[in-house]
Amino acid sequence: MNDKKSIRPGSIALMLVFIIIIPMLPLFISRRWNWWEAWVFAGFNIIGFAASRLLVARKNPDLLTERAKFLRHEDAKDFDRILSPLVGLGGGVMPLIAGFDELLGWSSSFSINLKIISVIMIFAGYVFASYALIENRFFSGMVRIQTDRGHHVVTGGPYRWIRHPGYAGSLITYPFIPLLLDSSWAYIPAGFIIAVLIYRTSLEDKTLQSELPGYKEYSEKVKYRLVPGVW
Repeated sequence: MNDKKSIRPGSIALMLVFIIIIPMLPLFISRRWNWWEAWVFAGFNIIGFAASRLLVARKNPDLLTERAKFLRHEDAKDFDRILSPLVGLGGGVMPLIAGFDELLGWSSSFSINLKIISVIMIFAGYVFASYALIENRFFSGMVRIQTDRGHHVVTGGPYRWIRHPGYAGSLITYPFIPLLLDSSWAYIPAGFIIAVLIYRTSLEDKTLQSELPGYKEYSEKVKYRLVPGVW
């Protein structure tokens, strides 16, 4: 069907909101245009998204269409129709709160050393998550068994070390974004996102174990979901 081969204008508009508008919220709300930390945060999101998608377009162009369909997947798991939007909501609330925090002066500033560490860790998280995205042709935005795309187990790249490197990359970044943006209050949505991602990882892994051929055998070789030696 045509729907499967094209990206709808609404999906593009939604993508622009999440990739450009939301990362710029701290700057828009605070109106502090010399806030370098907020510019770094926006840059990571905008440039990181553009670079990773260009690489995906070269290696697995059909993945862009797959991810653009998002909630329109009829065979997406019911639990992910709730959890996936919750992650997106949390990702939007966090820079929103950080912007108001800066505008109203709710939080004290963190040290420059912590901010430097934050920049390094956020960059590392984005790179690791992007590595998983580029390596895995089936890195959908929704949990589903992609029988229409020949879904099979991916074992290369970061999937040699852990079973859900995309989530692991995100979990690296979220604890450090409030530090970078000088917002203790932003830890509320950050903690919420982290909890949802861990729960989503658990449910997705159970789904793959029971429904994707070869995944159970893969899980016996790669034993950890997110953190080697822990879980």
